[in-house]
Amino acid sequence: METSESMFFASHNPVDGSVLANYPNTSPNEVSDAVARARVASTAWQALGFSGRRKVLRKWAAHITKNIDEIAQLVRAETGKPISDATLEATLALGHLAWAAKHAPAVLGKQHRPSGLLMFNMKTNVTRVPLGVVGVIGPWNYPIFTPMGSIAYALAAGNTVLFKPSEYTPGVGHWLAESFASVSPFAGIFTCVTGLPETGKSLTESAVDKIAFTGSTRTARKVAASCGERMIPVVLECGGKDPVIVAADADIDRAAEYALWSAMSNAGQTCIGAERVYVVTEVADKFIEKITELAQDIHPGADGNYGPATMPSQLKIIQGQLDDAAAKGAKFVVGGVNSVKAPFVEPVIMVDVPEDSTAITDETFGPTLAINRTADIAEAIRLSNATRYGLGASVWSKRNGEKIAAQLECGMVSINSVIAFAAVASAPFGGVKDSGYGRIHGPEGLLEFTYPRTVVKTIFNIPIVFTTFGRSKFADKFIKFAIKTLHSKGIG
Repeated sequence: METSESMFFASHNPVDGSVLANYPNTSPNEVSDAVARARVASTAWQALGFSGRRKVLRKWAAHITKNIDEIAQLVRAETGKPISDATLEATLALGHLAWAAKHAPAVLGKQHRPSGLLMFNMKTNVTRVPLGVVGVIGPWNYPIFTPMGSIAYALAAGNTVLFKPSEYTPGVGHWLAESFASVSPFAGIFTCVTGLPETGKSLTESAVDKIAFTGSTRTARKVAASCGERMIPVVLECGGKDPVIVAADADIDRAAEYALWSAMSNAGQTCIGAERVYVVTEVADKFIEKITELAQDIHPGADGNYGPATMPSQLKIIQGQLDDAAAKGAKFVVGGVNSVKAPFVEPVIMVDVPEDSTAITDETFGPTLAINRTADIAEAIRLSNATRYGLGASVWSKRNGEKIAAQLECGMVSINSVIAFAAVASAPFGGVKDSGYGRIHGPEGLLEFTYPRTVVKTIFNIPIVFTTFGRSKFADKFIKFAIKTLHSKGIG
């Protein structure tokens, strides 16, 4: 990105590089001021309660729905993706907003807990308390869907939110904040702070109570380190190298069709998109033949199936992986080392790719797919897990899908489908290993933006007291008697 002047920066169309608009390059002091305003607003936002917040969030969802064509066009302009994909993204984001608003009371409501024999005169409750102010740092590949997975859940839980969108898609973030302002009962509940990477860094160093970050693992480490200095918790949704496992009993035609879409849609710029396929030898030729055939009809461009590389620097990474794979003996069945034609990348499918190739070990974030044969499912599982990433996976088997899924080291698995878990609002989303930690979406996403508060209240006094220096010998004997009665035959 280039700054138009020190206080502003330009958003560009990734297809032709034209300037779409200029946005404020928010300074550290301005970030701090925005956090302070959000802190003031948080008290009133919490005071609205679940029902009051739900009304506001439902109005916001209705406003976005009414203007979905407008936001979809903006997503298209800033990312270059087809308008149908941009519209689908906005639609899925609305699903999460609606779910969070509706289910927050049931998930976060007060819970009564048993006090136990020794504390039988006590009443025990656990409440979920909003953290206060949450900072959300969003990505450019899905600039409305992905951040909404944190924004909606944090707001529904009673927090105020500061959103720093990617410098490649500032317009989407600005639009979201403006649309919320049109239904907001007062200022400071949801604020967008646009800017270059330094603005994101300022947000991690500000007085927020939690950061939800989506982006590369390399940047996530910096975010975690910055927040760790102040003991601020983080949710990190990072990269992936998601595998597809194709068993002998799979529906090969369907597996090929879905794997191709997962790998190529959005120009491969999907953290949960397919990057590696492990297919058992007995059906490998059929699978490769089918996916190669289907790929002939896939191409990028204004009238194509997907758009450009939104971030120009990614082209160098994609080219490097293709060159490395070719040098190590991979065979290209679709495309090749000359498929990178800025700002687009034509579809690339490789087979027999060495496992030490960067096309296997490193996230690509481009429309490429590596396919390797395995002797059996056990080998496919082993190779799928042999990565530092652990985000999502796809399993294709008519009879053993759940058995295979249970052995994968990742946060999410789709069986006989691809990335279906992202669209299920009630299911948690997140990874393990270098793919991050913490969860968004579902009940876990609501819980992520609160902390538990335990309240134990005396409901009546008893003659035997334990929490005093005047504890009697009879009380000591009673404690021993109670413990022996409860546990002399073994706990449980």
